[in-house]
Amino acid sequence: MQRYFVPTSQFDETTVTLLGDDAHHASRVMRMRSGDSFIVSDGAGREAIAKATSIAADRIEADIVEKLAGDREPAWQITIAQSLPKGDKMELIIQKGTEIGAYAFVPFESERMIVQYDAKKEAKRLERWEKIAKEAAEQAHRSRIPAIAKPASWKQLVGSIGEYDLVLFCYEEEGRSGSGSGLRDAVRPIADRSNARVLVVVGPEGGFTESEAADASGAGAVVVGLGKRILRTETAGLVALTALLYESGEMGGK
Repeated sequence: MQRYFVPTSQFDETTVTLLGDDAHHASRVMRMRSGDSFIVSDGAGREAIAKATSIAADRIEADIVEKLAGDREPAWQITIAQSLPKGDKMELIIQKGTEIGAYAFVPFESERMIVQYDAKKEAKRLERWEKIAKEAAEQAHRSRIPAIAKPASWKQLVGSIGEYDLVLFCYEEEGRSGSGSGLRDAVRPIADRSNARVLVVVGPEGGFTESEAADASGAGAVVVGLGKRILRTETAGLVALTALLYESGEMGGK
């Protein structure tokens, strides 16, 4: 059944309204007809099955026929902090990370970043990323849409490390020097916690510098490797996210 996220202003106890792109998708792409059912969520834990009563290209009215209980969100709130990659790699990271279960995304600038950051294009790009996250959350039947922060400076990112219960700084040099099993050791202090806030910090195509690793470690991050192999920047965060979800019990791990 198709799922749509809508603002609380369009979703009350008995009815829901789809507008704009959602209405267009439902009426034109999904060819919804009066009497068809779909799932609606306000992104804050309230979900229901609705049945369409009135359909137009830019507006669909529906009645709430069944309220749903059930939260599809992981036990740990895992945020991916990703150094801005070139091309459309960030779009892939957001799309797949949302499907897997990321709680939020924090793009940031780093020393070896290849892409030229353009603040003038920030608003348009952020809007594009938010749309990708919304569509991926609907496809994956998430209960919420991951938040996407405005791109941060390296100093701002390091300054936020203390806000999390655990921060993993993914560093390829750590993987080369060992088995890369440090991630499992790092999560032991939060193994039995629910709603633990975890930040995964991933570098750019050129990797992190030694000074950046020292900055992160000095601020309280745990420097970890993700195995002996070198992962692409668009792969590393997704691997770490999946491993963390397993360790949290999301996949029958513990």
